[in-house]
Amino acid sequence: MPNAADQQYIIPSYLRKMENMHIVFWLLKDISWCMVWKPIGIVMIIPTLSVAVWIAWKNRQIVSELAHNLAIVFWISANAYWMISEFFGFDTKIVVGHYTGKEMALIPFIIGALILLYYYAVQRPKEVKQNQVVTM
Repeated sequence: MPNAADQQYIIPSYLRKMENMHIVFWLLKDISWCMVWKPIGIVMIIPTLSVAVWIAWKNRQIVSELAHNLAIVFWISANAYWMISEFFGFDTKIVVGHYTGKEMALIPFIIGALILLYYYAVQRPKEVKQNQVVTM
């Protein structure tokens, strides 16, 4: 019986192609942000975020993949919000309490980080323990 270290995660080619296309969308969004190409940057949020959600959904049965892909969804959301805040000039303005528009991007960034923290602090140790019991 193979142990957990010998297990392979095989990515279907259609999913790998979508992941690669996702990188193209993400780069176009960030290049547009860098170059202040507002219409292209804003439009590229849609395919970038949509594909990230789709990848997370397709990998939902593998907890580690789901956790990491959800973190990416929240990262892209934070990144897109930050870009929009700069494009529309509220990145340095107080939006809530004493937080600026840009600082509000911390909310989805932190959500993504908390998902990964939960995975590595709680879920991953359970998986390791379960694999040790199965291989004994």
